[in-house]
Amino acid sequence: MTGDNKNPPKRSEIKPGDAVWIIEKENYGTDNYKQGIVKELLTSKENHPRGVKVRLTDGSVGRVQWLMEN
Repeated sequence: MTGDNKNPPKRSEIKPGDAVWIIEKENYGTDNYKQGIVKELLTSKENHPRGVKVRLTDGSVGRVQWLMEN
């Protein structure tokens, strides 16, 4: 994965328990993505240009860039 996803998943495509790749705010513009399991969705709108904000089960907060394949 290189660069932020220009078409990140919509809120309706993400649910608690999903495995995702996120970008944390301090890492915007880098390729320093983190993978984890969604605990909570924090963005109320369906779309956000940088991705839907979530909290992972480990407490990390970031914007979803990709859903992981099952």
